Amino acid sequence: MSLSSVDVIRIPTSGPGDTSGLIKLIETGRIDPKSILAILGKTEGNGGVNDFTREYSTVALAGVLASRLGISTEEVEHRIAFVMSGGTEGVLSPHITVFTRTPLPASQARRTEGKRLSIGIAHTREFRPEELGRRAQIAETAAAVRKAMTEAAISDVADVHFVQVKCPLLTSERVDAAEARGAGTVTKSSYASMGYSRGASALGVALALGELAAEPREEDVLRRWDLFSAVASSSAGIELMHNVVVVMGNSVSSSSDLVIGHAVMKDAIDAAAVRAALGSVGLRADGTSNAAIGERIVNIFAKAEAAPDGLVRGLRHTMLNDTDISSTRHARAAVGGLVAGLAGTTAVYVSGGAEHQGPAGGGPVAVIARA
Repeated sequence: MSLSSVDVIRIPTSGPGDTSGLIKLIETGRIDPKSILAILGKTEGNGGVNDFTREYSTVALAGVLASRLGISTEEVEHRIAFVMSGGTEGVLSPHITVFTRTPLPASQARRTEGKRLSIGIAHTREFRPEELGRRAQIAETAAAVRKAMTEAAISDVADVHFVQVKCPLLTSERVDAAEARGAGTVTKSSYASMGYSRGASALGVALALGELAAEPREEDVLRRWDLFSAVASSSAGIELMHNVVVVMGNSVSSSSDLVIGHAVMKDAIDAAAVRAALGSVGLRADGTSNAAIGERIVNIFAKAEAAPDGLVRGLRHTMLNDTDISSTRHARAAVGGLVAGLAGTTAVYVSGGAEHQGPAGGGPVAVIARA
């Protein structure tokens, strides 16, 4: 069995194009560019169709790494999984999280006990516009999840605690291109397409991990809210036309000093679930030691969603009816404040739009911490 050392470094950013923190850690030897497997980031855009901070951040980071790896930016983006999530409403702090993996010599004895953090990445093929939100995206995502699990040396689905997917969305040009070929898209709305793409991707994760009793149908996307993954997190963006999959879990093949655990929020104010996620990695949020918790946490990843029935525990909310601010921005701010308060840090990764990612109105929350 080959061993690897996995590390996760969280770096604050002053803007979507800020690469200074990454450069400093590379120059001081803290990060070896060759070991970088994935970079997840929170950027201060609107998180919508026209949020170009995601692409801006990806291009900036890829440019820095291309010059140090001696390859093109296109090759960097294929080699490294970039997942930029727009929207840092409320107290959320912009940052990037860098995941590295270094193979260990076969002769090196394992120094840790139990299973430790391991990650794997995979890319689907390019999708045609008419395939978004449909069977092809579900199936291809499921295949990519299985491939990433193999790369991470995770054989038991119970050891998978978070699956981050970056998926595409539809633009008017992409819709027109499909119609020119006589193919209809799942929707003509760019904004609505984000939900379809996120939802189909999440169902693909659920399919791969055996979380569904039967293979989901196309008509289940954004309709069967009882079908979901407890560990999926999908983020849609304009900057790609394929899915990028990052599987995070624990494996005996990893000698990392990090572990990951998760829980599932039933709604946007489910503090008990956040505490349970912290508890899954040996942390206790009792309201008195949150600063110490913040020091041990490497990062928290959570999904946020406005309950589709317009209620939170029987009381009406207005997130779905606000013309000025989209519901995903409301949800990110609400869940971000809850998670930050319990975790003792505002540099947490909270992504909006949790279609089929946890129960309707809720979502998964995962914690990476030092063991």
